[in-house]
Amino acid sequence: MNFRNWFALVRQRWWLVLATVVLAIGAASVGAYRSDPRYAATVTFFVTAPHHGAAEAYQGNLFLHQRVKSYEDLLTSDRLVKAVTERTAIGLSAEEVRARISARVHPDTVLIEASVVDQDQTRAMELTQAIATTFVELVQTLETPAGSTQTPVKVEVVSGPRLHPQPVSPRPARDVSLAAGVGLLIGVALALVRGMTDTTVRDGAALRAAADAPLLGEVPYDSAAKDAPLIVGDAAHTPRAEAIRKLRTNLRFVKVGEAVQSIAVTSATQAEGKSTLSCNLAIALAEAGWRVVLVDADLRRPHIADYLGIEGELGLTNVLIGEVDVADALQPWGDLPLAVLPSGSLPPNPNELLGSKAMFDLLDALRRRADVVVVDTAPLLSITDGAVVAAQCDGALLATRRGATSRTQVANAATALRAAGARLLGTVLTMAAMPKADAYHYEAYKIATAGPVRPRVAAKSGKSRKSARSGGPVAPTQGGGLERAPVATEPELSQSQR
Repeated sequence: MNFRNWFALVRQRWWLVLATVVLAIGAASVGAYRSDPRYAATVTFFVTAPHHGAAEAYQGNLFLHQRVKSYEDLLTSDRLVKAVTERTAIGLSAEEVRARISARVHPDTVLIEASVVDQDQTRAMELTQAIATTFVELVQTLETPAGSTQTPVKVEVVSGPRLHPQPVSPRPARDVSLAAGVGLLIGVALALVRGMTDTTVRDGAALRAAADAPLLGEVPYDSAAKDAPLIVGDAAHTPRAEAIRKLRTNLRFVKVGEAVQSIAVTSATQAEGKSTLSCNLAIALAEAGWRVVLVDADLRRPHIADYLGIEGELGLTNVLIGEVDVADALQPWGDLPLAVLPSGSLPPNPNELLGSKAMFDLLDALRRRADVVVVDTAPLLSITDGAVVAAQCDGALLATRRGATSRTQVANAATALRAAGARLLGTVLTMAAMPKADAYHYEAYKIATAGPVRPRVAAKSGKSRKSARSGGPVAPTQGGGLERAPVATEPELSQSQR
């Protein structure tokens, strides 16, 4: 995996990076607001040793560098802390004093800096002054040999004690900046880990590979689809509607030379948009002039009647058990050549009904009645209803929701279709991510083509001229199927499809 793949993984999950940065900044801001200010007082010591001559000076420097490391630990030792506590009357225990003291040696020098950090500025200064005096005395005591008044090491205060007027913590600007940087790193790491462990279908290429079938369309995510799922009215002029029309066009060229008159629309799992896709595909086909019958064969969780706003109590189930004739159960929809056969009453044995000879005969009768039959079926991995119906149709479309279905589920669904003897025409990615550039070009092109468009070539026959003036579609012959329909039957194609 190269840098471009990593960048793509992070960009796909930008919200995770943003959320992590925001949480880190929020935590740092709250911590800075709720923390009491802490002040630091410092004092710097210089360690030296008397020496004579160059050789002694060299040996003395080596000796001092070794001793300085010990003095750093001495500043927080029990003996010094106890002496400081006894020297000052600040009401702190030895451990509390030790927690406030820190020491560091300046690199490659014999300078030692001691710091005291406390919420009380006065107390911090008192402790630092006590350390400055006590440490010098303690070193002199420890380094003076027994029976001698001379010490080989001398410690002097060369800076301080000094109290820094600005608090050392919290520092809101610094803390927030550091938190943002840490949050960014954590967010990027989480995005990469999530991306590399994510097995869901994220794009058309992954769907095509998982199903081992052509990708016939990508329906972009549309926030308005929840309230207006059908591509009618204002929704007919959206990228989502254009994607459905593109799918309609692609279906005309799939399986060239083989009749595709009845199409089962199914999915691997629930909530992948197959019912919405069935309705919109039927509407798009009817708008292009085909006589379409839409059948709701999902006898466990039917949705077609609700989406289209029709009565669903009388329908497919009633026809299959012989209660009503199919002509009486079909309901016309709108002013399009579209008839709908809802699910009807929910039966206790959907699989037996859908796999019966009555269902086979019904589909055959609907093929003779219409040019295209679109059948909405149940998900494949939950029950076998969808595969049973798809095997009786001329082909099947597998709808997959982006980011919700795993590649394994898609592969298993495609295998289930093929095992049942169904022809998998191709796949459709629903709720796909639409690049901003594509959305911009679509809006720009829609505005540019909003005005009336004159035909480029004048019609030769009177019948053709009449059709061109009216703009009405020319319906295909009965039983024509998608691949037999002439190009002239799609006068309502969008400008982008032309």
